[in-house]
Order: sequence, then structure tokens, then C-alpha cells
Amino acid sequence: MGEEVKIAHISDLHIAGRGDRRQLQDLDRMLGHFSSSGVDHLVISGDLSDRAKEADWEIVRELLLRHGWYHWGRTTVIPGNHDIINLEEEMRFYNALNPLPGMRHRACTAKAARFCRFFQELVTGDELGDAAFPFIKVLRFPTLKLAIAAFNSVNAWSATDNPLGSRGYIEPSELRAVSSPAVKKALDGCFTLGLCHHALKVYGTDSLLDQAFDWTMELKNRQEFLGVMRDIGAQVVLHGHFHRFQSYTLGGVRFINGGSFRYSPERYSLLEVAGSGEFSQRFVVMS
Repeated sequence: MGEEVKIAHISDLHIAGRGDRRQLQDLDRMLGHFSSSGVDHLVISGDLSDRAKEADWEIVRELLLRHGWYHWGRTTVIPGNHDIINLEEEMRFYNALNPLPGMRHRACTAKAARFCRFFQELVTGDELGDAAFPFIKVLRFPTLKLAIAAFNSVNAWSATDNPLGSRGYIEPSELRAVSSPAVKKALDGCFTLGLCHHALKVYGTDSLLDQAFDWTMELKNRQEFLGVMRDIGAQVVLHGHFHRFQSYTLGGVRFINGGSFRYSPERYSLLEVAGSGEFSQRFVVMS
């Protein structure tokens, strides 16, 4: 490893089963590229599955294992809305039984917890720790202490408030937990990354059509999340969800959208952090 720590970031794989052969070949190739190009840590910011199926998570886990990336110190992964919510099933269940919002919220929370347990080794580093959101990693490299503060931003489906299942919300309890004095002390001296699935910025134009799309995709409590990121001294936040490779700054924090591996399987974000805390970011096209 050189002086700079290299963090590769991909998002929105949207894998649709083992028959999705081209996508799996592309992911296999990308993971091999990360191994050969000196990447130190990989972040996958959600939507591993296209259909909220655990079988798709298993496919990703198998590929990470094959390439030596299935390790706490090498990879961090969080869920996206497509990992937790199957829109067709939600609508069918709603129309048949009209479940109470509290039931849907509990089901969504339970599925996110199941995702955490499924990828437990990447969350806690062992089989004994409590795998849950939010979680904090502190990775020690020769020149740098890198911290990752990871959140679940998937919001339960609602016929009125989240009809496409794509609006995001981070539970206030998660935000409070990361803002605690104990966590701040643990992050002292670290280069800190925030991590969630949903974007803080989508289109953000005056167009009514764009605004309607923004509403369906937004992180509802984005200002509160931004406030916590500033409070803990996060320099960068990685996310996905909106299938666009982009980098933007809000409130002094750099946000990097990992785009969509599904639609651009040769492209990824590379963040390079020096021991001084200086960093650079670029979108790389794999040759």
C-alpha cells in the first residue's frame, strides 16, 4: 500500500438472480480489478438486489469471498430500498389486508436487521457482535485512521408518504447514537466517512416534474443527517440511490454518489486519502 489509502465505492448493483449472468461477470471482473489495482477498502452503498431477495445478497457474498474481499477490514456494505422493499409485494399485501403503518415499519426494520446479520462479518468483524444500525468502523492503516459511520436510510413503504418505496428516512435514534460523546471520542483523530443509501441532492431544480421526482427519491430528514455529519466532523459522505455519478458539497461536507453499477459496470468512484487528511476523488473507468 502506498502513502494514500484508496477507497473504491460502487452502488446500486440491482442483481436479479443467478440468471443475471452478464451482471455477475461484470461484478466478478470489477472485484478482480480492485484486487490488482491496490484498493484498500471497498464500500457498496446499497441496492445489491433488485427484488429484495436474500438469494441476491448471497450471490454478492460469494463473489466477495472469491476475491478475498469478504472481510471486515476490506469491505463495508449497507442496504438500499431495493434490498428491503419489494414494491409489488407491498402493494399486493396493502390492497389485500391494508396493514397498519406500524406493521409495515416493523417489517422494514426487521428486514434491515436481517441484512445486518447476513453480512455480520462485514459489520462487526465476528459472529458474536451485535450487528445493527448504525454501526461504526475504525480502520487503522499505517498512515491513517479511517472511520466509517454507516446508517440505514430505507423508509417503510406507504401508500401516501412513500408510494414507490424510494423515499428515505434515517431514524432519529440512529442519529442520536452517532452524535453521542462516546462515539465522538472514538472518532477523534480519524478521517471520517458517512455512509447511507439515499442522496441528499437529486435534481434540485425549479422544474415541477423534477421536483415531483425529487419528492419520490428524497431523504426526508436530510438536514438532520447533514447536521450530524458536520457535528462528528465527517469530511465525506458516500451514497447511491440516484443513478448518477456525481460529487457535490453541502454544508462543507463532500457528498459522492456512486452511480449505478447496473447501468455502468465499468465505472466506480475512487477516493484517495493521505495521512494528512487531504483527499482527492475521481470517477474511474475500468479499461
